[in-house]
Amino acid sequence: MSGRNTGAPAGAARAGGPVGEPAPEAPLARFNRLPEEAARHELLRCCAAKRWAAELTAARPYADAEQLYAAADRALAELTDAELAQALAGHPRIGDRRAGDATAMREQSGVVRADEPVRAALVEANQRYEERFGHVYLVAASGRGAEELLADLRARMANDAASERAVLRRELAKINRIRLRGLVRG
Repeated sequence: MSGRNTGAPAGAARAGGPVGEPAPEAPLARFNRLPEEAARHELLRCCAAKRWAAELTAARPYADAEQLYAAADRALAELTDAELAQALAGHPRIGDRRAGDATAMREQSGVVRADEPVRAALVEANQRYEERFGHVYLVAASGRGAEELLADLRARMANDAASERAVLRRELAKINRIRLRGLVRG
């Protein structure tokens, strides 16, 4: 008998595939190996701030997802107001249905299921928020219902501009992490 005895029956599957077939590449390893332009494109789908995506692309490879998340948080903290506006431009209003934006639709699924009076109240509150702060109301909506998001929006209307900007950055960081998790965990 030749070869090593691995303790597994001949032809048994290993983690990743049958004997002789390579294990599928882990999503983070795949991301680390992407050509620069492809990696930047994937990151821009997470956050529309070009410098954020460029910095994360340039910092590859990442040893693990936590290292990527920490780099994402650092890059976000360094965004200028103009770059933050660029990031916000990549997000629809809560309750808006952008054609082809499956990610936002999935994240806002709780709003889609809401009854018409709540959706109408969100539209009206979104308009007031934008008039007050000059940008779209941004919130990590995944797993949250329309009523909860409406209450959050109304509460944030009491913030001053500086406080709201800090909340906005925290919410964007949460959204980025959710989207990055999808990118590197498959």
